[in-house]
Amino acid sequence: MLDAVERKIEQFIAELEDKDTLNLYKKLPAGKRLRARLILAIAGDSLSVIKTAAIVEMIHGASLLHDDVIDDANTRRGVASINAIYGNKTAIMLGDILYSKAFYELSNIDPKLSRIISRAVTLLSIGERQDVVLSESFNSNEELYKQMIYNKTAVLIEASAEAAAYLAGKELKPYRVYGKNLGIAFQMVDDILDITQDSTTLGKPALADYKEGKTTLPYIYLYHSLPKDEQKVLRGMHKKELKEKESRWIAQKMQEYKVIQKAQLEAKELVKEAIEIMQNLGEVELESIATKMIERSF
Repeated sequence: MLDAVERKIEQFIAELEDKDTLNLYKKLPAGKRLRARLILAIAGDSLSVIKTAAIVEMIHGASLLHDDVIDDANTRRGVASINAIYGNKTAIMLGDILYSKAFYELSNIDPKLSRIISRAVTLLSIGERQDVVLSESFNSNEELYKQMIYNKTAVLIEASAEAAAYLAGKELKPYRVYGKNLGIAFQMVDDILDITQDSTTLGKPALADYKEGKTTLPYIYLYHSLPKDEQKVLRGMHKKELKEKESRWIAQKMQEYKVIQKAQLEAKELVKEAIEIMQNLGEVELESIATKMIERSF
């Protein structure tokens, strides 16, 4: 069914009758297609479901194009990013094209569906701005971090699950909660992997988040575990190119205070709740998607 989603995305873009846009889109790595998988697992494979999954993935792709520009990222999923190859202007405009075409197609499906997804995209944009603001200085506030990752990442996964439930005529709330929990945990796991995995596995430089100014959950936990003099040391490394000695110090302190395990446990608790909700509804495939998400290595 994912093949049908891919074909629908290409059809939507081909309808624009612009070969340059189609060629640029084909250079984007497909990724995990988590949002499309959720939609298909919840709602089946009718034409409206396939279209919705394609629309959501186009929106997600547009947000990543803009995110790469904001972060000055040179790679995306192990390959050179569009902005690195063709420049920021091209990446931004391609993102705008994907957003615009996605919303055009969304308006042809259902007004309620449009509201669910449009709300999510609005919050997603707010989340991107929150991420930039929080990255300007060291953030030690856990709640601000969680609000930002809800808006930036979780809200579109939440909307995917809710939209699919709406299309399938299912009760919306349990799927919305499932999507929200899964989305927050997904970003937490991403943030943990930035610290624990090497650059080859990640497809981007390891420890890139802290260099970019992103104080993710493990850094926040570490900060509150350290004595005041070492808190100052950690803050002094913020938004800097870390030397090997500094990277080792961070890794050692994180191991000493078990902050990675603490962050992993929090993500697992969110996924556990999501799985329990789906077990009660007999949604076996959604249980599997949640389990694989938390156990991934990239």
